[in-house]
Amino acid sequence: MSALQLFTFFFLRLIIFLPLASHLVNAQGLTVGFYSSTCPKAEAIVRDTVNKAMSVAPTLAAPLLRMHFHDCFVRGCDGSVLLNSSIRQAEKDAIPNQSLRGFQIIDKVKTALEKACPGVVSCADILALVARDAMVAVKGPFWEVETGRRDGRVSNITEALRNLIPPFANITQMKLGFQQKGLSVKDLVVLLGGHTIGTSHCFAFSSRLYNFTGKGDSDPSLDSNYIPKLRRKCKPGDANSLVEMDPGSFKTFDENYYKLVSKRRGLFQSDAALLDDSETKAYVKLQATTHGSTFFKDFGVSMVNMGRIGILTGNTGEIRKQCAMVN
Repeated sequence: MSALQLFTFFFLRLIIFLPLASHLVNAQGLTVGFYSSTCPKAEAIVRDTVNKAMSVAPTLAAPLLRMHFHDCFVRGCDGSVLLNSSIRQAEKDAIPNQSLRGFQIIDKVKTALEKACPGVVSCADILALVARDAMVAVKGPFWEVETGRRDGRVSNITEALRNLIPPFANITQMKLGFQQKGLSVKDLVVLLGGHTIGTSHCFAFSSRLYNFTGKGDSDPSLDSNYIPKLRRKCKPGDANSLVEMDPGSFKTFDENYYKLVSKRRGLFQSDAALLDDSETKAYVKLQATTHGSTFFKDFGVSMVNMGRIGILTGNTGEIRKQCAMVN
């Protein structure tokens, strides 16, 4: 059984057990400039470290954004995706997280912050700040990041499988998954716009090319003229090759993702599904055709909304000394 098939199996079994109000938004305790007195150079330290990393490895921007997303959707934005497990049962060991990259950047930021302000800045806040600064580094939007999160002490592989939305999800599953986190349909279509940067392994979408219904067919929702191009990059059974999610500008944050989706050239089934709902389809069409897109502004707003999911503040949680382990 392939990694994608295994994830599919667990997702379809576990989604029916999701509580309808899990990890709803709770922004109490978050504020812009939370560290202005306790660690006034905190955001500058994060920005400088990220900029150095991006100057050498700009392709890390997408994984760092994805890391923040995957953290917030499991137990809330508490840094639990960063924790290691000696028995490989932490969130980062789950199939959808095994392709995450950039943990070394988070560690560099944490080391620099601990040197400047020991025990002050949480790993959960580092993830939020790094995601913003990585987007700015690839010509994306700037938004004010609310801080004040504290770090969780639990990281569970099963919870990651249960909560992370897979690339084969349909629009109903995605809307439900976002609703359970207190996010709107607009947040859904805006945040998927993050697929404007980065790459994907072939196995995440190859069934759309070769065996969509188990009869050796392709996905009819995928542009038939695009399929041969993808097949040249992804041969049957190819699990290792990488494909640009936004061909031609996968290192630059822009509105081109929506143009691709509107042409039925989104890489994943979840991308194509945005055309199956009137509200998400309208947003796709608007951003694909309107000069002077609102996408950058909308993305910042939705990232702030996502950053409020299930947070720990005040006396809850802890401030980890090292992001990969609890104190």
